[in-house]
Amino acid sequence: MTSFKSRDTSIKSILAAPPIGSRIRVRGWVRTRRDSKGLSFLEINDGSCLGNLQVVAESSLPCHDDVLRLSTGASIEVAGLLVESPGKGQTAELRAEEIIIHGLSPDSYPLQKKGHSLEFLRTIAHLRPRTNTFGAVFRIRSTLSFAIHRFFQERGFVHVHTPVITGSDCEGAGSMFRVTTLEQAPAGESGVSDYSGDFFGKRAFLTVSGQLEGELFATALSRIYTFGPTFRAENSNTPRHLAEFWMIEPEMAFCDLAGDAALAEEFLRHIISACLESHADDLAFLQKWYAPDLLKGLEHIAGTPFERLTYTEAVAILEKSGRDFEFPCAWGSDLQTEHERYLTEEHLRRPVIVTDYPREIKAFYMRRNDDGRTVAAMDVLFPRIGEIIGGSQREERLDLLLSRIREAGLREDDYSWYLDSRRFGSAPHSGFGLGFERALQFITGMGNIRDVIPFPRYPGHVEF
Repeated sequence: MTSFKSRDTSIKSILAAPPIGSRIRVRGWVRTRRDSKGLSFLEINDGSCLGNLQVVAESSLPCHDDVLRLSTGASIEVAGLLVESPGKGQTAELRAEEIIIHGLSPDSYPLQKKGHSLEFLRTIAHLRPRTNTFGAVFRIRSTLSFAIHRFFQERGFVHVHTPVITGSDCEGAGSMFRVTTLEQAPAGESGVSDYSGDFFGKRAFLTVSGQLEGELFATALSRIYTFGPTFRAENSNTPRHLAEFWMIEPEMAFCDLAGDAALAEEFLRHIISACLESHADDLAFLQKWYAPDLLKGLEHIAGTPFERLTYTEAVAILEKSGRDFEFPCAWGSDLQTEHERYLTEEHLRRPVIVTDYPREIKAFYMRRNDDGRTVAAMDVLFPRIGEIIGGSQREERLDLLLSRIREAGLREDDYSWYLDSRRFGSAPHSGFGLGFERALQFITGMGNIRDVIPFPRYPGHVEF
C-alpha cells in the first residue's frame, strides 16, 4: 500500500519558494482557462493559500483536446517543469507535460469569476470554501483552533471532553434544545409532561456549556479546558447569534478572579498573534474587501495591555459621557454592545476587562462578593464587537451556592452532583468562556457570524 506523503508540492509551498527547474506534480481546481495561439493558460488553486499557480499547456500535448473542455471548478492533476514566468503577476509557471482530469465541471457551475454576495454563498455552503473569501476564513479557523490547543497544552492544562447531551441548564435561561425519542411526552398525574418512558427516562437537552462538568474535573486535575459544540435555542436572527457554535472553557482550581482575568488577556493576545504570524496574506485580503484597518486593529490588541474597570466604574463613565445611548445605562442594568464599544473605542481606546457585576444579572454559579450586591464576574470587551469573553470566580461555598440555585428557581435535584463538588474538598476556582466563532469573526473582520462557520445553524436554517 502506498503511504501518504506530506504535500510538499502544495501551491502554497511552490509560491513561497519556487523550485525553478524542478519537475513537480500539483493537484487542484481550475479557476480560469484562456486559450491563445496554440497555448492554454490555466489558473489552478488547491486551497492551501490565496494564490493560484499558472499552468501552460501546449497544443502538442496528447491531452490538449481534453484541456479545451476544462472550465471553472474542474479538478485536475498536472505534472511538468516549473520555469520562470515571463508574464506579470507571477514569478513561476508550470509547463505541463501531463494533465489528468479527475472531474469536469459544467458551464452551469455556480461559482463564476465574479463577485457573489455572502448571502448567496450561504445557499451553496457545499461550494463556498472554494471562494477566496471562505478559503481565507477557514484556513484562519484551522490555525485559530490549533493555537487554542497549543496555548493550553503548553501551560499544563488537561483537555476534557464534556457531554453534548445533558440534563441540566448551566445558564439557567431555559433556551435549550430538547433531546427526545418521543413524538409527544404524555402528561403525568400533576399535569407535567412525563419523560419516564423516554430514552434517558427524564428530560434531556443539548448542552449550552461544558462549564459545570469542567468544574468537576478542575477540582481533580487542577487546570483543564474544554473545546466543544454548544447549542442555544434562542430565536435570535442577528449577525451575532448561531444556534450551534463552539466554546472554549478553561477552568482552574485555586485561582481567583484576578488570575482568571490575567489568563484571559494572555490567551487572547496569543491566539491573535498566532493568526497574524501565519495568515498575513489572508488577513490582508479580508481587510481589502471586508474590514478596513483590520490588521492595524489586531496588531494593536496583540500588543496593548488591557484596561481594568469595575462595573460600577464603567457605569459612572457611561453616565458622564453625555452620549444619547439607545439603551440608557444605570447601575443594575446589563451593559449593551453600544456601551461596551464606547468604552473600548472612544473612552479607553483599548480592550477592557470589566469586573464585579450586580449579582441579579449574572448566573447562579458566580461567587458572591463581600458587599452582597455584586459577584466576582468579568467580561473582556473588544472594539467592534463588545464582549468576547465572559468569566467568573465560581461560588465554592455550599450554603451560598444552594441559596442562589433556589433563588434562580432551579431544581436542586438536577444539580446534586454539582453540589457534591462543594461537599467533598471544595476549593476556590475560576474560569471563562470564549465563543470560538465570535473570536474568529473578530479576527477575520467578517460582518456576520454565519460566515465563519462551515455550515451555519440559525432560525429556519438547518440545510447541509
